[in-house]
Amino acid sequence: MTTITTRTVEYPADGLTMTGHLALPAGVDRRPAVLLGPEGLGLSDVERRRADALAELGYVALAFDLHGGRYLGDPEEMLARCMPLLADPGRMRGIGHAALDVLRAEPRTDPERIAAVGYGTGGAIVLELGRDGASLRAIGTVNALTAGRPGEAARIRCPVWAGVGSEDPIMPTAQRDAFTAEMQAAGVDWRLVVYGGALHAFHHPPVDHTVLPGVGYHPRHAQRAWNDVVDLLAECLPVTERARASAPPSSSSGAGPFRSHVEVCGEGERCACHERSIPPSD
Repeated sequence: MTTITTRTVEYPADGLTMTGHLALPAGVDRRPAVLLGPEGLGLSDVERRRADALAELGYVALAFDLHGGRYLGDPEEMLARCMPLLADPGRMRGIGHAALDVLRAEPRTDPERIAAVGYGTGGAIVLELGRDGASLRAIGTVNALTAGRPGEAARIRCPVWAGVGSEDPIMPTAQRDAFTAEMQAAGVDWRLVVYGGALHAFHHPPVDHTVLPGVGYHPRHAQRAWNDVVDLLAECLPVTERARASAPPSSSSGAGPFRSHVEVCGEGERCACHERSIPPSD
């Protein structure tokens, strides 16, 4: 296992003092970087471990905060905070840009090579960064098929990968269709993976507090979604210069060779799964 270092970083956003988790790979050279957004509950050890796993792969990773250092385990409190936030693209962009500025200012970060990956509310925030024209090499989201304001998706300058559970009542078929229609109409290089039988937050290990209806962990698809995120980064944001030189040429916008399509991932033996390990959940 590669030696990494971690530290807590504080920064202002949304009228709060945010507390992010920064993970750095071994060495002193500049590396590609990943901004990592949490579910609506807020930053937890789940996202910290994901950031650490990305650092072990060679990325600088910042797991950003949503609630000023708080974890909102009470569903009513979480909804009271997140629903107004999700309805306000300006606030979401403010939270995202504040964290992105911290990541870009880190001396180990190559500021020209940054991707953003988010889950739930964190995924909506990274999508809004794209719609705001942020310079990113890739955007990845899970459980965050939000539709933006008309025409703004045309400002997305990189490939977009999205994952959702087929049985997610919070991201129903109509919402998936609106998201994909928006991406297609804007000419975005997009991909959607539907994980068969999975609920909302299927990637998140079980928690010891009450959760909303329609939320449930699916360990097999959690592994697959993590593999898909790692594949996205390997394609659009390779760690080594050698990998970067051998990658297929991209457009000036940073778009990669994705094909716009929907991929359905079910439980069958023919489903393509990989051997990489998901970050430990305990």
